[in-house]
Amino acid sequence: MTDCIWIHYSRPRPHWYSLEAAAQAEKTAAWEAIRTDSQASGATPLGRYHVRGQHDFQEVELWRFASAEAAFDHWARLTSAAYNEFFAFSNNVGLSLETDGG
Repeated sequence: MTDCIWIHYSRPRPHWYSLEAAAQAEKTAAWEAIRTDSQASGATPLGRYHVRGQHDFQEVELWRFASAEAAFDHWARLTSAAYNEFFAFSNNVGLSLETDGG
């Protein structure tokens, strides 16, 4: 297994704001359930931060996964729940440079 960091930048798309509060809450709950499932499967959320300054995104979310495949699975489940339809995003994956042998 390779330790993997997933860096997820996001900002709401304009049509997110046109959803009624109940619809926003429903979508948010579904995405939080996916995050909870990933955590239960061994992923570690490292934090969610508001981005300040000149940047294309509003928020950055950091996670540690056991592998790039686990990070991809997390993202695939978010997109299947329409996350990418309501949030613009950029994802980066970093793999550990450390080795077991030193």
